[in-house]
Amino acid sequence: MQFKHPEILWALVLLIIPVLIHLFQLRRFKKTPFTNVAMLQKVVAESRKSNTLKKWLLLFTRLALLASLIIAFAQPFSSAATALQEQETVVYLDNSFSMQARDNGLSLLEKSAQELIKSIDAESSFSLFTNDKTYQDVTIKDIQNNLLALPYSHKQLNFDEIQLKAASIFSNAENINQNLILISDFQERIAPSDYKKDSITNTYFVPVRSKTIENVAIDSVYLQVEPTEQSKLSVFLSGDPSEESLPISLFNGETLIAKTSVAFKENRSSEVVFSIPSNQEINGRLHIVDKGLGYDNSFFFNINEKEKIKVLAVSDSDSDYLKRLFTQDEFVFNNYALAQLDYSALDNKNVVVLNNLKSIPNSLQKVLQTFKQNGGTIIVVPSMQSDLTSYNQFLSGFFASSFEEKNSVDKKVTTIAFQHPIYRNVFEKEVSNFQYPTVNEYFKIKSRAPKLLSLEGNTPFLCGIDGFYFFTASLETGNSNFKSSPLIVPTFYNMAAFSLKMSDSYHLLGKSIAIDIPITIDNNGILNVYREGYEFIPLQQNFPNKVKLTFDENPVTDGIYSVRNADKPLANISFNFPRDESKLNYLDIENSTVTIQDSISSLFEHLEEEHSITAYWKWFVILALFLILVEVIIQKLVT
Repeated sequence: MQFKHPEILWALVLLIIPVLIHLFQLRRFKKTPFTNVAMLQKVVAESRKSNTLKKWLLLFTRLALLASLIIAFAQPFSSAATALQEQETVVYLDNSFSMQARDNGLSLLEKSAQELIKSIDAESSFSLFTNDKTYQDVTIKDIQNNLLALPYSHKQLNFDEIQLKAASIFSNAENINQNLILISDFQERIAPSDYKKDSITNTYFVPVRSKTIENVAIDSVYLQVEPTEQSKLSVFLSGDPSEESLPISLFNGETLIAKTSVAFKENRSSEVVFSIPSNQEINGRLHIVDKGLGYDNSFFFNINEKEKIKVLAVSDSDSDYLKRLFTQDEFVFNNYALAQLDYSALDNKNVVVLNNLKSIPNSLQKVLQTFKQNGGTIIVVPSMQSDLTSYNQFLSGFFASSFEEKNSVDKKVTTIAFQHPIYRNVFEKEVSNFQYPTVNEYFKIKSRAPKLLSLEGNTPFLCGIDGFYFFTASLETGNSNFKSSPLIVPTFYNMAAFSLKMSDSYHLLGKSIAIDIPITIDNNGILNVYREGYEFIPLQQNFPNKVKLTFDENPVTDGIYSVRNADKPLANISFNFPRDESKLNYLDIENSTVTIQDSISSLFEHLEEEHSITAYWKWFVILALFLILVEVIIQKLVT
């Protein structure tokens, strides 16, 4: 038993006062009876014994009465050790897309929000955070409407991130009992395998899950452009369908252009192929209807008119192989001899190829440096009779590169940097038996640039990244057979294609992406991105012949967005939510060491019991009243 005011217990010392009074009352002078009253001695003795008993009973009753009143004023109570500590409660409510799963007609998120509103005391202060929102030091009345209208998020915090977020919300004061409540369906990807319970914070898990685990998702699309009038659009789906086949519709804007059904394989996957018109702009939307999650039932993609990349070659020899590489359907190719080059022609180009030049004049070097700073791509193919002084003067500004002496040793190209952006999606797998090109002479180099292709002995043959690439040997037929190697096509094509980062047919939200819009605007011009009811200005950088747009935090919802310049549409970009939440693979928390509660209401009932205080002062007041009654009875009945 504990006391709220233990200092009042010192008043129990006052109990000695009635004891002393009683003892003084018992002190009487002994009287000796005379003979004529001796007969009354026996009656008087019996009366005296009865009076003494009455006084002792009154003494004990009054002592108990006074002690009860003193203890009642000290306010005795009993409780757990944590009940006397100040309480801090932080709630994590999972609002990821997997919480769209339904149970008894309500989504898991809606059900959890309603149960929280019913279970939390209306006057209690607490903090709540989701995957993308935070409400700190609030009451349930303050955020009731926010909870009921809480949007779903494609973000998903894992345990480490949840603990870090909660730690930033909890105060640093001492002797505070911290309660962290996690309300989620606990998918596998939420937790690292080495999760450890925090010894300072009381962590409670409340799993909320649907009784039926069933969902179908449109995972991705792949466009295969054909030279014919029709191209192929492959759609990949996954999940657990409740029916043998599922209808899927293809829209261009709001117009239905195709519809078919999906049949799933044993591995719970499926592929559907649609035929769509080639060389036509399409704002595509794929749609299915299933009983599972709703966010992954639509998939947006778009096909824009492809902008041709402008390539300029400066050559002192035959550049016919470049003309064959940069075909007219995708590139605008121009070739000039060095003596005939008008430097102003570089202003509207995306790629400049220095092909087999014996030297690079200082005036051209300065123009090329400005060209590169403005977002252009430079490809350097040296001549074996190159003036190394002029070349090194130019190369020193890129990765601190320089050519050294010439080696006249036959070597093969034996190593491909498969993870380099230029080759990342070229090969289905890392091959080692490709047709090796060879070189007869090459330059040794010093450079910090990454290698794309290497000769025997790990000697660099092609180096560079981010818009600057250079070979260490001439590609002329007399020195190398690289022109006739299949490797030349993806190498030059991708180096040029990367100069203008066109938008893919779709992008995933939550990932930083950059695209180039081939337009020239003044320094004060701004491109905005628009969708009906939603508009924002992305991070952008202006160049002489393009504008680079970077998307990171925005947009936040899926759909097809239009890039505009003063309300004039320039291009369309499609965004989709990541499909990680669609798998519905749940974490086994039953066998873990964490504290698990079956429901939100039972958890708060448990917390209320843990933090409850049982007061006893009322019982001591009742006891005091009872003792007063006992004293009255003693006064009346005991004679």
